[in-house]
This record gives sequence, C-alpha cells and structure tokens, in this order.
Amino acid sequence: MDKRQKIKETEIQEIVNHYFYGKGLTLGQIKEDARKKRIIYSRFTRPAKQLLELAGSVKKAKEAIDKVAEWAKSRNLDYAIETVFKKWLELDRLKPKEVVKKPYYQGNPMVWSETKRKWYVVDEAGQWLEFDAKESEIEWKIIK
Repeated sequence: MDKRQKIKETEIQEIVNHYFYGKGLTLGQIKEDARKKRIIYSRFTRPAKQLLELAGSVKKAKEAIDKVAEWAKSRNLDYAIETVFKKWLELDRLKPKEVVKKPYYQGNPMVWSETKRKWYVVDEAGQWLEFDAKESEIEWKIIK
C-alpha cells in the first residue's frame, strides 16, 4: 500500500467517524461497537469514499453530512451517508424545520388580534378574554 492510498483511507475513516459523531457516538464507542459487530464499519466506507469524490474534500463532505443531519434531526428522521447523495443537489436549500412556539398564559392558549392589536387568552369554554397582564408573563411553548 503506497502513502497516497493510506492518506485516502484516513480521509474515508475521518468521514465515516464524523457521520457517527453526528449520531452521538464517541470514537471509543465506534471502536467498541465495531468490535462487537453492532456496527459493520466496512458498510460505511464505500459511501464515504463516494461522498469524498462527490464533495472534493473532507471538509466539504463533513459540511454536507452536518447539513443533512441537522435537517433530518429537526424532522425526527433517520439518515445515512447515502442520504447526503440524495439531497446533494438541494443542499443549499436544505433548512432545518422551523421551531414553532405558541403563546400561553396560565396554561391557556393565546391569540393575537391584528385588527385590535391586542393579545387574547382563550379559556376552556373557547371564549376570548382580553389579556391584561404583562407581556413578560406570556409563556412560549414549543409545539410539535
């Protein structure tokens, strides 16, 4: 094996390991799981090599993996290195799902009236009650 081939292998390993880091694994865990056959490491080397050829550099390959990972995680999707190929042409438009926060006051949902320029609290009966507290008391909850 010549020096150039060894460097190429190291780059491929770097990409595969970066993929696993994004999945929350440490290098120690990757090695342990590979030893116990929970991860078939060689299954990831071919797609990593193809990604390296497509991206042109390890840095660009890692950036592409990060972008796809962020996009997939925000949608509760699983992803593989191959997902990066599938999304390659739309990488620049790939954005994580926007986190939507809804306003609540004392556990009740709130509505903003654009015409009256006021907040209203919707009670259990569905009535809109004019919000008469400080805006700092509004609780913003992430809705999934």
